[in-house]
Parts: sequence; C-alpha cells; structure tokens
Amino acid sequence: MSASLTDAAIAAGTTPDPFELFTQWLEEAWKSEPNDANAMTLATVDAGGLPDARIVLLKGHDADGFVFYTNRESAKGLELRENPKAALLFHWKTLGRQVRVRGAVSLVSDAESDAYYATRPLLSRIGAWASDQSRPAENRKLLEKRVAEREAEFGEEPPRPPHWGGYRITPEAIEFWQAGEFRLHDRFVYRRDGAGYTVQRLFP
Repeated sequence: MSASLTDAAIAAGTTPDPFELFTQWLEEAWKSEPNDANAMTLATVDAGGLPDARIVLLKGHDADGFVFYTNRESAKGLELRENPKAALLFHWKTLGRQVRVRGAVSLVSDAESDAYYATRPLLSRIGAWASDQSRPAENRKLLEKRVAEREAEFGEEPPRPPHWGGYRITPEAIEFWQAGEFRLHDRFVYRRDGAGYTVQRLFP
C-alpha cells in the first residue's frame, strides 16, 4: 500500500487523490506485469438483470473517470444502453494489488473517439467495420472476406464507424486492495462526496 494511504493520513485528511493514487499504481504495474497492465474486467448487467463480464483495455483516465472503446452494438454496448452503470476490476498479480471501480457510464464525445480511433493500427480500424461484434458468425472466412472488402473500400484511411466509440465510467467508489500475509490484506475505499471523495479503511 502507498505510504501516503495510511490510518494516520486518513485521520489527518492528507490522503492522495484517488486518481493520483491509481496513476501511481498503474505506472508501477507497467514495470512488473508481463502483459497489458491496463487490462480490466468490465462488468455490466443485461436487460434481464443477469451480470456479464469480460476483459477490456483502459485507454484513458483522469478526474472525470475511466475510458475504454468498443463496438456500441456489441453485447456490452447494448447492456450499457439498457443500464448505463458498470464495475471495473484491475488485478496486478505481480504486485498483489487490485483496484475496484463502480459508477455511472456515459458516452465519450465523437471528437475523443475520432482521436483515439486514428491512433489504432490499420487492421484494427478495418476490423471495427468488418466485425458484427457479439453476433453469430457463419464461419471465420466470412470475417476474413469482410476485412478484405473493407480494405479495398477504405484503403489506408478508414473513417471511424458510427457504431464504434468510447465509454467513460465516472466512479461512485474506487477501492484499493493490497495483499497482506495470512490474508490480512489492506483495503481502502474512496466514495464520492459532492465534488470530491472520502476515504475509509475496510476489513479484509
């Protein structure tokens, strides 16, 4: 656990901003995790109330929230349209750390989505057009055929598909978890309180 996130710091009101602490943890994870330190589990709920979860990649974070991009007509996109709330889980096994996030979800602006889309590899941009994400596919060859067709249509500069863009999770709560010996872990949760956050220790 960060030296600045202690009982004494909480009592004195000197704990770090949760986004600053998350940034610190993520930077440390990039130095130790073998793959994708920005990987996070995204949990949503479908129209029937059944939970769903999958791994996506964090593509941005700041005081406004945590951002990822996807096909908005995919299963997760439809679930978020029906119920725009979600939970995130980061797990950095090499550091013995987890971060849990819960909050409301909103669409990222077209300008932000365009800017990120332009940074993606060409075939990833083509794939956003070719794949009817989450829907049944007759066979692999159909996907490959669509990729070839879109490559021929768009060349080197495919525009962003209208059904593809970003989501931002604005946290109501952010929990930091640090593994401890004998399962005596450290857990601290930040909860939104007006324009800021309060922080509290939790039993492991």
